[in-house]
Amino acid sequence: MATVELRFSALPEHVRTARLVAAAVARRAGVDESVLDEVRLAVGEACSRAVGLHQRGGITGAVRVALTDQEKRFLIEVEDEAGPATVPAPGAAEGEDPGEDTLGLAVITGLVEDLEVTSGAEGGLIRMSWPVSVDAVAV
Repeated sequence: MATVELRFSALPEHVRTARLVAAAVARRAGVDESVLDEVRLAVGEACSRAVGLHQRGGITGAVRVALTDQEKRFLIEVEDEAGPATVPAPGAAEGEDPGEDTLGLAVITGLVEDLEVTSGAEGGLIRMSWPVSVDAVAV
């Protein structure tokens, strides 16, 4: 199991780098080529969300992205330091403006089947994973 970890200051210009690195590591891990755009987009949304939370909250800490090549899955974790309010409350009232956070999560949900979004005292975590092609790993 190999892990690549990125830490970057919460600036929008770093999101592109995170997307490119995620796609390259996913390809190397054996994620199917047809899914790489979804990986790139999901990482971009998750990182953009984390950057936005940091900027709105005046948080100077880094956004962390961990890319882990597991035996049968490729796992990506995007972690922010924005505190416990980073996961929107379920069941928002109909007609309510969902805001950037909820819209970003909705996009990610549409791109990733295996998704977990959690929040704790120190920040939020978006954990996403995709299957790895057995044939590609053997090469």
